Amino acid sequence: MTPAHEHTPHHGGSHGHHPEHDDSGQAEILDLDAEVLAEHIASITAWLPLKAEPRQIVDLGCGTGAGTFALLERFPKAHVSAVDASAGHLRLLREKARARGVSDRVRTVQADLDTSPWPDLGTPDLVWASASMHHMAHPDRALRSAHDLLAPGGLFAVVELDGFPRFLPADAPEGRPGLEERAHRATDGFHAEHVPHRGADWGPMLTAAGFTVEDERAITVNIEGDRSEAIGRYAHRSLQRIRGVAAPALSPEDLAALGELLDVDSPHSILHRDDLAVRTERTVWAARRT
Repeated sequence: MTPAHEHTPHHGGSHGHHPEHDDSGQAEILDLDAEVLAEHIASITAWLPLKAEPRQIVDLGCGTGAGTFALLERFPKAHVSAVDASAGHLRLLREKARARGVSDRVRTVQADLDTSPWPDLGTPDLVWASASMHHMAHPDRALRSAHDLLAPGGLFAVVELDGFPRFLPADAPEGRPGLEERAHRATDGFHAEHVPHRGADWGPMLTAAGFTVEDERAITVNIEGDRSEAIGRYAHRSLQRIRGVAAPALSPEDLAALGELLDVDSPHSILHRDDLAVRTERTVWAARRT
């Protein structure tokens, strides 16, 4: 879920800690993110340096379930406790679990992970946190809570964003090259204030919380638009959110060009383009409770 003060997408699959005032719009972005990046999420679950197949998993900031369902698929004997502050996102996750026939393997827990102590989440073998840790108001405390939650020898997987995805070619849109980068730069100050831990190096913080960091992996994502029909909708929803934050800092010309891209009735709408791609980077830390 997105904090109420943040209007841009997180693109992580799982999300932070405060209830979201636009659950339906954010849920759509989370679902599109899961659809477009399914192969990359699966590759991360396959990479995890596990000593044995986990039976009990906790997904912190689960959103609408991208990580939850990837983990259930990867580990067919596992049960997942999916934790999020958004009742709407958890409701959607339960509906998906029923549709997939895995309701008996999923427990949803509504909780604000910035509160202490956390609710009873059992003693998991694996804790997964994708694009959620950077939303914590007190990340050091959250990391210690995750450490204490895990069974001895258990693994904590932290997946974080280096930045939001880019979708347009460098010379697009027509007449306003560099528009997408300027829109992203216009949100930098906002995010530096509201989500200062985005893009952080979580390795030292994990070590300080008592973990042993066993591995770290940087993942470059570059998915061509013809791979998935959902990419146009993903780009459209994402740029809508970015415009909400960037608008005050953009020139009238850039705002007009962005409006043309987002106008579903315009021949220049991003929904009608055939030159889109999803370009982003993520980093994964695998940390052991020893």
